[in-house]
Amino acid sequence: MKFKMQNKHNQPIEVISDKHLVVGVDIAQQTHVARAVNYSGIVVGDPLSFEMMKMGLQGY
Repeated sequence: MKFKMQNKHNQPIEVISDKHLVVGVDIAQQTHVARAVNYSGIVVGDPLSFEMMKMGLQGY
């Protein structure tokens, strides 16, 4: 694929296919939340909440 310089920021988005799962994470001070969506933007599963602990991440 050839892209013009102005379209370079769209490259990662344009290559997403039905074989990809996109995960977004909302980072907050105490509790973080992750959510997954498929290639067409449909939410997959329930959100996952986790918090940062001294010993690492702790999911619940």
